[in-house]
Amino acid sequence: MSTATATSARTGEVLADLLPASRVRDIALVVGGAALTGLAAQLSVPVPGSPVPVTGQTFAALLVGTALGAGRGFLSFALYAVAGLAGVPWFAEGKSGTAIASMPSFGYILGMLLAATVVGALARRGGDRSMLRMAGTMLVGEAIIYAIGVPYLAFAADLSFSAAIAAGLTPFLIGDALKAALAMGALPTAWKLLDK
Repeated sequence: MSTATATSARTGEVLADLLPASRVRDIALVVGGAALTGLAAQLSVPVPGSPVPVTGQTFAALLVGTALGAGRGFLSFALYAVAGLAGVPWFAEGKSGTAIASMPSFGYILGMLLAATVVGALARRGGDRSMLRMAGTMLVGEAIIYAIGVPYLAFAADLSFSAAIAAGLTPFLIGDALKAALAMGALPTAWKLLDK
């Protein structure tokens, strides 16, 4: 079967759909996605002048959403957020608890919840099948995270919008480009390998 034929035959699927279907599979994927995000959040580097650190969290959220699809991606990130609020210390820098909701970086977590859902829906429409499509999918996901995270940062930290952009967007653009490049290579390559 040619790659084009195999890929078109799998339209409407995400990578997780290739595993044998069951409730156990779905639960394991949701819990695994939340755990991966929690682990990735611990890869945290403080940014001078910003209350928001650079983490692996955004990469994990977008990767989980794309690989699991919209529904499981949403549930996975909702589990991550709710468990963190309940006390699991897996937000960035090992933080947790309800006090995090008043912290300036919590808006990014809310943005990641929506972004994981949207990129999952885009992946189901083929947004993870080629490098170019994956670049667009990651760009949309990152835009959603910042569209929610930066205004929340401005509100929570009592910053002007331009100061929030300087503290919560600009320092992260290069890192986000590198994360997007990793995803652009990983998911389309996985599909190509599976189609052989």
